[in-house]
Amino acid sequence: MRKLVLMLTIFIVFVAVILDRLIVFRKKLLADRELTPKRLPICELIPGIDNGAEDIDVLPNGMAFISAGLRYPGLKTFEPHKGGQILLMNLKAETPHAVELKIEGGFDLDSFNPHGISFYIDKNESIYLFVVNHPHGSSAVEIFKFFQDEQYLLYLRTVTNELLTSVNDVLAVGPEHFYATNDHYFHSASLSVYLEMLWGLSWTNVVYYSPKKVKEVASNFYSANGINISPDGKFVYVADILDHSIHIFQKMSNMNLSPVKVLKLETVPDNISVDRKTGDLWLGCHPNAAKLFSYDPKNPPGSEVLLIQNILSDKPKITQVYVDNGSIIQGSSVAVMSDRHLVIGTVFQKALFCHL
Repeated sequence: MRKLVLMLTIFIVFVAVILDRLIVFRKKLLADRELTPKRLPICELIPGIDNGAEDIDVLPNGMAFISAGLRYPGLKTFEPHKGGQILLMNLKAETPHAVELKIEGGFDLDSFNPHGISFYIDKNESIYLFVVNHPHGSSAVEIFKFFQDEQYLLYLRTVTNELLTSVNDVLAVGPEHFYATNDHYFHSASLSVYLEMLWGLSWTNVVYYSPKKVKEVASNFYSANGINISPDGKFVYVADILDHSIHIFQKMSNMNLSPVKVLKLETVPDNISVDRKTGDLWLGCHPNAAKLFSYDPKNPPGSEVLLIQNILSDKPKITQVYVDNGSIIQGSSVAVMSDRHLVIGTVFQKALFCHL
């Protein structure tokens, strides 16, 4: 009888702990958050984008690289059998539309599963595009050279490393040098959900890669996601989606990252874009991330865009620029500003072009 009581007690305690963790996890996903739509007056969906625009990076001349077709464990995809693409779009055109960039050099397009992107321009004005790729569920960073006149990408090399375990986003800082965020610690998707997310383990990190040295440069994130850099190259910004925060680091001469401060938000931030003229941060956010993981077409995930000004000051200004309930765009992951035009990309759906 005592043994039965003991087992029953242990079972009740176990269930209570699991329920408590589920409640905490739902709070991290902002599962009960609902927002009133806040739309902009002149917006249109971008032709040629129907399978996501997970990340966007804009060249100084207004040409935008877009990663499309991400297939990510646990997330919706409308075209699961369609391969990943890198799209190009001229944001200065009167009616912008996205076209697929041809990739040459023997790259394996069949397994292409692009995620975060970043470009680097060297002193000779050569343009290198870095793309996070998940071929067959693994993680790699692909490096391409962009030929602007002919408008194609030349595959240069694939970077893999034991520290690049679950790469989400990349920040190029040289022709073969970059920072990368790992959004999970475990390789297994089920372990990531049941151990990391459910139990709130802050085990993810930021890694610096160069051909001569690879090292962890920042750690203790719940889920490190978007990463970008200030226009002067002195500060690096990292989004922690489950902590609802932006971490600000000073970039040291040895490429290590020294913590400066953490800015708390009331939403789930994804990718970070930086206005190269003003230094302002534009964030694609998920107002209720629970809807991403339990997709319901009758109650789809919404979209939210935040503008952060003077982030290094004691009192940064945070402005909610755009909110949609999923009736127009679903699951916003990135927002970029270019010449008074705002482009909002999504994880798996469409992209929106707004005139401000």
